[in-house]
Amino acid sequence: MHWLSRLFEFDVHHTSFSRELLAGLTTFTTMSYIVVVNPAILSAAGVPPGPSFVATIAVAVIGCYLMAFYANRPFAIAPYMGENAFIAFTVCKALGFPWQTALGAIFIAGVAFILLTVFRLRQWVVDGVPTSLRYSFAVGIGLFLTFIGLNETGLVALGVSGAPVQAGHLTSHSGLAAIFGFLLLAGLTIRKFPGAILVGIIITAVLAFAAGVAPPPKSLVSLPPSIGPILWQLDFRGALTWRAFPVVLTIFIMAFLDTMGTLIGLSARAGFLDSEGRLPQIERPMLVDAITTTLAPALGTTTAGAFVESATGIEAGGRTGLTVFVTGTCFLLTLFFAPFVAAVPAQAYGPALILVGLFMLAPITRIDFSDYSESIPAFGVVVLMAFTFNIAIGITAGFVLYPICKVVAGKTRQLRPGLWVLTLLSLLFFVFYPYG
Repeated sequence: MHWLSRLFEFDVHHTSFSRELLAGLTTFTTMSYIVVVNPAILSAAGVPPGPSFVATIAVAVIGCYLMAFYANRPFAIAPYMGENAFIAFTVCKALGFPWQTALGAIFIAGVAFILLTVFRLRQWVVDGVPTSLRYSFAVGIGLFLTFIGLNETGLVALGVSGAPVQAGHLTSHSGLAAIFGFLLLAGLTIRKFPGAILVGIIITAVLAFAAGVAPPPKSLVSLPPSIGPILWQLDFRGALTWRAFPVVLTIFIMAFLDTMGTLIGLSARAGFLDSEGRLPQIERPMLVDAITTTLAPALGTTTAGAFVESATGIEAGGRTGLTVFVTGTCFLLTLFFAPFVAAVPAQAYGPALILVGLFMLAPITRIDFSDYSESIPAFGVVVLMAFTFNIAIGITAGFVLYPICKVVAGKTRQLRPGLWVLTLLSLLFFVFYPYG
């Protein structure tokens, strides 16, 4: 193991092979649910589940390996939760864009990321984003995912004029299966059971198969399905139109912010930050993120980036790229379970979306509600994401509201140049948005 020690600099990071191995397995168990949830969400946009399953894994493997060998950091890369919901439910279902056009928009944003990262402009813009808005984005997306989970499982249904939503049939077989799934996931999470979300999804799916709520898979293991139907299906012509401009802008902003916040948060927990609170060689994990985000739509899935679940591996002692090499290898092995994954019903993966939504609410406690120039923009982000069922509206509204509130409060010195760039882009978003 001496060559591994030298390659990943175990001595520098005060770690060992066994500790990195355990950390990699821990990270995988906490984020492995994406191989079920990501294809399920994207299927709402018309992306075939089988090929989507393969694309999800391929992006996770490539991203983790790039992070391991180029950046040597324990930050796992995979398709993001939140961005996939934006593509499926806002871009494709609400706005009517084909999924091929959405993937073309993501590719364009990815190329922009690479250029901004190489020329070191990305950090300048991100530094202009107020902390309270960063937290509000996570909270709003969490509520958005929760609502999707409630609706997909049938626990919440569309209502009538004057009462847009109502309770679903909670005592039906499908309703009871979903409730059982949520309680099971909650119990496993409370007990800190390893891989709680994935284990809960599998048990609930088996119960749903046994109860006749959903048809069981014809087999559990098979060779991976072909990725051909979604490989390089990029509609650049549709993505490079004024109608698609808000989509490209929102994808750009969301992915732009997610990775930066995650990298800084994980680095703080791992002890990687220097005395000034900066991550040395941050351009390396940022470039990995940019490259993977560009590869993801080419392979047929949505924006990728560093996962906050990497924190579990860091807590287990992971400090080098070997951690995510192990995580990526575990993802690679799941390729052979496509029949089971494709058969998992909403009653099994829906509760996971609800619970992930809960996890994303945590940053709300870090918003200063005593300062209305901070809390009003954050509130606008959260409620508009949830009540317009549109992540893009929430994010861009925050960038417009924040400078207005600061100007009114006489606190213009708190506004950084990068924020004005995002405010201008957000105003353009509302001007060119394809209102229905």
